[in-house]
Amino acid sequence: MSGHTDVTDFLDHVLAGGTTEVEEAVRKAAAAEIMPRFRQLGADEIVEKNGPHDLVTVADRAAEAHLTSSLTALLPGSVVVGEEAVHADPSVYEAIKGDAPVWIVDPVDGTRQFVRGEAGFCTLVALARRGEVLASWTYAPALEELAVAVRGRGATLNGAAIRSGAPAPGAVLEVATSHPDYTTPDQKRALLGLRTEGVSPRPCGSAGLEYLAVARGRLDGVAFSWEYAWDHAAGLLLVTEAGGADLTLTGEPFRITGGNTLPFTAARDAATAARIRSLLGGR
Repeated sequence: MSGHTDVTDFLDHVLAGGTTEVEEAVRKAAAAEIMPRFRQLGADEIVEKNGPHDLVTVADRAAEAHLTSSLTALLPGSVVVGEEAVHADPSVYEAIKGDAPVWIVDPVDGTRQFVRGEAGFCTLVALARRGEVLASWTYAPALEELAVAVRGRGATLNGAAIRSGAPAPGAVLEVATSHPDYTTPDQKRALLGLRTEGVSPRPCGSAGLEYLAVARGRLDGVAFSWEYAWDHAAGLLLVTEAGGADLTLTGEPFRITGGNTLPFTAARDAATAARIRSLLGGR
């Protein structure tokens, strides 16, 4: 895998649809570090970070290290903001606001599902610069699904274009929401706004796979109350490139650099996003 010495050339290459090198890096990390441990984890290979719903495994750490090496080799001068690196050193997160291209990585999104031996987990990678997400990769190795989005060029799943479409008129909206453990009292009250006629909320699984479900029209929307970029950057680009929309409570698009008014929503189309935002108490 050869590195690209010119940042502009590499970004132009990716934006022109040249995502194969990154796809290969993501697939290799999953094949080497994640899938050999799937349904093979020992109790000593699983650690609670901030409670029973916030887990990390040896697979998370090894996959992030693998991706950090391979992605920065592809683009010298780039940096990685990974979930596990930030857990070890919160200052790493500040790179999202810098001028260097940044790879935003969640090595195993849906660690709870991974630990339980369920297939609903994925690896999330997004390439951003100066707060703008340029491309993203959502790879669910146990499901053999790879979704790619490139800003201005649309979204694909296993190489085929996907569109989010719009909910059928009058249909009940299916919305995945934050787990209650990750919400403040105010956010809990906001999310209660979805418990109304015509809406069917449920707790989310892997955020990355919920975004993919929206992008492919199998889920109408999400409503999330946290803003760590590794959970959202890849999926938000995937949804918007598939024709969807996202809004914070103040009516602005979500910013990966932070400072968003929460909760926020992403949905199959702009009208659905506006409706969910209104139910959440957006002004």
